Amino acid sequence: MKPFTFDTAHSIVFGAGVSGRIGELALQRLCGPASGEAASDGANARVLLVTDQGVVAAHLLDPALRSLRAAGLATEVFDGVVADPPEAVVLAAVAQARAMRATAVIGFGGGSPMDTAKLVALLARTGAALGDIYGVGKAVGPRLPLMLVPTTAGTGSEVTPVAVVTTGAREKQGVVSPLLLPDVALLDPELTYGLPHHVTAATGVDAMVHAIEAHESLNPNNNPLSRLLAREALRLLGDGIRSAVREGTHPEARCQMMLGAMLAGQAFANSPVAAVHALAYPVGAHFHVAHGLSNALVLPHVLRFNCETDGGAYAGVAPALFPFLAGTPASRRGLALADALAHLIEEIGLPTRLRDVAAGNGNRAGREVLPGLARDAMKQTRLLVNNPRPLSEADALGIYEAAW
Repeated sequence: MKPFTFDTAHSIVFGAGVSGRIGELALQRLCGPASGEAASDGANARVLLVTDQGVVAAHLLDPALRSLRAAGLATEVFDGVVADPPEAVVLAAVAQARAMRATAVIGFGGGSPMDTAKLVALLARTGAALGDIYGVGKAVGPRLPLMLVPTTAGTGSEVTPVAVVTTGAREKQGVVSPLLLPDVALLDPELTYGLPHHVTAATGVDAMVHAIEAHESLNPNNNPLSRLLAREALRLLGDGIRSAVREGTHPEARCQMMLGAMLAGQAFANSPVAAVHALAYPVGAHFHVAHGLSNALVLPHVLRFNCETDGGAYAGVAPALFPFLAGTPASRRGLALADALAHLIEEIGLPTRLRDVAAGNGNRAGREVLPGLARDAMKQTRLLVNNPRPLSEADALGIYEAAW
């Protein structure tokens, strides 16, 4: 068995309603003597809670803020995070943390608030420049104590060492370092009860992509733990997504989705994702659609591309998501998985063609944009090297053509 490394959050707290105990947990895990940041009674603690205006408007923060203040923790809120946060947003949050002399950071929301909180915890403590830490292993600690609280079930950001920032009009860069793993990942399925069905659907597919790509990744650190977690994630996600989309307050389905998304996050945090994500990033940037939907639009087509040279690709992972595929010959299971995913994506109400989003959200794009998408996808070199099949710019264009 080859050597591998597996890193994850220091502590995971899971349970319906557990976000109402966030003050108690923050006092114990972020502000106690072990953190080195404040006295255990919270008297000197100053917490910056990083979120977005949608979370605030939905009143998801209200119980958490009451709990934090009841615990005696002086708390400020930064609610300026937007989807795919640009550098300016991250730096504004860092400035607020420094101004209040924050001793701990809590990220509360989807992937964008959590990614922003990771960088705030690091930059507010070290004084480093954001531009100097893009890439793998360039961040240097220490950081402020950090808790992450997801309000969607998809990104897995609460257990990943990655933060993605928009650095230009259509480009993203990532900071990758174990320093970004939080001290506490707090998962409360009740926070997802109010999600619109299309958000539940898109984030659920995003989590599936994390698990599928982690399981099949060519990364040297692909390991037995990641593959085991990926299969269990897919079992939970496949079992829960339809019920969660149909009935937003379905307790068991919401638990399955949140736990499945976290397990998928642990898997791909250690066995990184590949071409589906590489091709999804330009789609999101050009057409201004959510990352989960971008993944869904290219997912079946990337899988079919990979299966052209290896008919047995995805044979081990397909039955975890769709148990009925266990009876399909291994040599045809990958293509059957791609077809089943395409059907699921349509069934849960997501757009299935690039043309569907190219003409929406104020877009007026036609097929002429596809070569540009292919060029941009090839910039995602850290992801493309993990793909089971080498992929050229011409291949990327062919996949976009098939998805159109």
